Amino acid sequence: MNVARLALRTLRREWHLVELRTLAASLVLAVIALGVVATLSTRIERGILASAAELIGGDLGISAPAPLPEPMLRSAQADGLSVTRGAGFRSVAFVGERSQLLDVLATDGVYPLRGTLEVRDTEGRDRAAHGPARGQVFLDHRAMVGLGIHAGQTIQIGGRDLVATAELLRQPDGGELFALAPRAIMNLDDASDAGLLSVGSRARHRLLVSGSPAAVAAWRASLENSTLPTGADLITPEKMQERMRTAFDRASAFLRLTALLSALLAGVAIALAAARYARRKAGEVALLRALGTPRRRVAALLVTTLAALALPAAALGMAIALGLAQGAWYFARQLFENIPTTLPLGPAFAAAAMGLAVLAGFALPPLVRLAEVPPVAVFRESMQRRMRRFDALYLVPLVTAVLLVWVQSDSAKLAGILAATLAGVAVVAALLSALLLVIARRVAPGAHPALRLGLAALARRRGLSLVQATALSLGLCALLLLAVIAPSLLEGWRRELPADTPNWFALNLQDDQRAAFTKALDEMGATRTNMMPLAVGKLTAINGKPVDTIAFANEDAKESADRQLRLSWAADLPPSNQVVQGTWAGPSPSRAEVSVDTSWRDRYQLKIGDTLSFEVGEGTIDAKVSSVRKVDWSSFRVNFFLMLDPAHAGDLPHTWLTSFYLPRGRGDQLAKVSRDFGNLSLIDVDALLDRVREIVDRVGGAVRWVLGFSLLAGALVLAAALAASAQERRKEAALLRTLGATRAQLRAAAACEFALLGLVAGLTAALGAAGAGLWLGNAVFHIENFVPPLWPLIGTAALAAFVVMAIGLFGTRKVVRTSPMALLREG
Repeated sequence: MNVARLALRTLRREWHLVELRTLAASLVLAVIALGVVATLSTRIERGILASAAELIGGDLGISAPAPLPEPMLRSAQADGLSVTRGAGFRSVAFVGERSQLLDVLATDGVYPLRGTLEVRDTEGRDRAAHGPARGQVFLDHRAMVGLGIHAGQTIQIGGRDLVATAELLRQPDGGELFALAPRAIMNLDDASDAGLLSVGSRARHRLLVSGSPAAVAAWRASLENSTLPTGADLITPEKMQERMRTAFDRASAFLRLTALLSALLAGVAIALAAARYARRKAGEVALLRALGTPRRRVAALLVTTLAALALPAAALGMAIALGLAQGAWYFARQLFENIPTTLPLGPAFAAAAMGLAVLAGFALPPLVRLAEVPPVAVFRESMQRRMRRFDALYLVPLVTAVLLVWVQSDSAKLAGILAATLAGVAVVAALLSALLLVIARRVAPGAHPALRLGLAALARRRGLSLVQATALSLGLCALLLLAVIAPSLLEGWRRELPADTPNWFALNLQDDQRAAFTKALDEMGATRTNMMPLAVGKLTAINGKPVDTIAFANEDAKESADRQLRLSWAADLPPSNQVVQGTWAGPSPSRAEVSVDTSWRDRYQLKIGDTLSFEVGEGTIDAKVSSVRKVDWSSFRVNFFLMLDPAHAGDLPHTWLTSFYLPRGRGDQLAKVSRDFGNLSLIDVDALLDRVREIVDRVGGAVRWVLGFSLLAGALVLAAALAASAQERRKEAALLRTLGATRAQLRAAAACEFALLGLVAGLTAALGAAGAGLWLGNAVFHIENFVPPLWPLIGTAALAAFVVMAIGLFGTRKVVRTSPMALLREG
């Protein structure tokens, strides 16, 4: 017997079976869901790196406090890389009696190598440009307003007269998404001739390169393996991403969550269809065994048949996933300003392999166990139904599901929450179903005839009813997580960045300027003003032991201990802060106390009661750690790692740090405030806020898009779960029709049966989705005060229960319309 030929013949003969088509459709959907999201995620990650390169002006760079050596420049050019040089520094521009502090970038005519330098010329046209020629300078709008000039007029920087030939609209900025002063770009040779880059200047020199990925990687490796100049740092796209790490991490978690739930839904449908297919094949296997076919050959035939079905289905799913991912990219790439990236094939192949693993894990155990069917089962049907109390093969689906959750989530916390949720839903569904069956036996004798028939049907198929209820609960829970919880989490993320999120920061505000500055902000229409003291100090000792003598386990601890620290204080716990250990000090504790954020606690392995010693100005302060805070750094409010109590910190030398929201289009008023308070440094974070909001919107679109596949997978789960008892129901219907039951009675009984199943599944799924949403919102996505939407959950669960009943009735329509004789012959 040729196993492969017989397997293909069997597959062709049985293709009309619902179970086989459900297996194929479930596998295709699993591969599509995983493949599309994995491919999009890979391209988005590449797009993020490419956009980060556009933001820094090149593929890679190096920054140092002194001019970079010529051999470094020549080595980059020798490797085939394009090179641009520049230097950033602060300087003051003058126009008559007016002056303005500027954040200046001096560069050559090649800049930028990546990204766009966009300016508005004297004729009001917006155009792309490169670095200005000698004698020219580009100024942003704040600088022009501050100096009271327009494009085409002359200003003086470093004693040299320069023509402001264009207004600076947009520029790559070496990875900085905000500046401390209005921006200007001038020619590198002009800056050098003016002495602005001479020895002793505080300029930061840059060398940016671009080229093929291989050449850039080789040059980067050579830099990392050599000794960099003193004080030099690499400028990389990865460091650019760190400023928005929370946004990117959340985006990745959302995409992975949707793909994972879609794949799990498809896996449940595969398991149900495979179990039903195995029951249907039992008679055929028994016949083969009675004809003398060895057990191994029977198992090989079943596995080969499954492989003949799975490989084309996985290939089809992979092809569709690549096509849909390519189409979806034209929408997702808007986030990256049409940055081209090639279509990666690796994620789609990985998705196909994972889909085959899901099919093998869920479908092989019931099929392989068929080889154990004894030959006598061809004569005795009861032998076909005999099952072992325990079979190690049935651990395979559990292991497969756990591995799928682990691999696809890429997060132990996310994997644990989903696994615990689904396990809890399965247990609760099984318990509720068992309780329902117990009640059914007691209530059925005195119930309405239709309800009595429905309850009796559930009780007769006890094991199958438990499987159906559990599968429906898992499927509905996954659908509720995708349809209700995921959009709610996205909306909670969006609410964290409302339209009036603080978009400006002011540094160096003095005590005697606070009242006047607050009044100026009110006159401009600024809102959400938040003002806190800022003192600069240094950590000198922990529990009386100098930090220089402590061997820290964390590599970053020693380096950060050598840096200047920024401390603040407040009587009340600031917004976006939450005490997770200890108690907040309050306005006047008996001794100096300090509150640290969770990262500081972990970095220095601190505990409540430890003493930290700080040197601030000419004085020192010893403070006991009284609390640990969890800080929401994504709130764009003024926040600090270290907060002292006001009673013991109020006399420390300090300035004030202020955040506020200012509507767009108030540049002229802000420039006036900047002139009136010349010591202030104003930081604009609108660019950063806009980018995070774009990420939220794009992720929301991606989640909604993937939800379509999830709904299809969910429909497969419902159909497979309700079809699991179809064969038994047909035989029962034949007997009842023969005994005189009417079509209306059979419909009513089926409606009661499916309504009860839907009620158990809907209630369990709603509870599971609510618990998972609360857990995910606080532990994974860190959305403050997230509460799952209860009424949408309840309404969706009720709708799902109704859909279960409707699908169940639709599946029984053929039974109630067929004559009793035909049903008996079929049975």
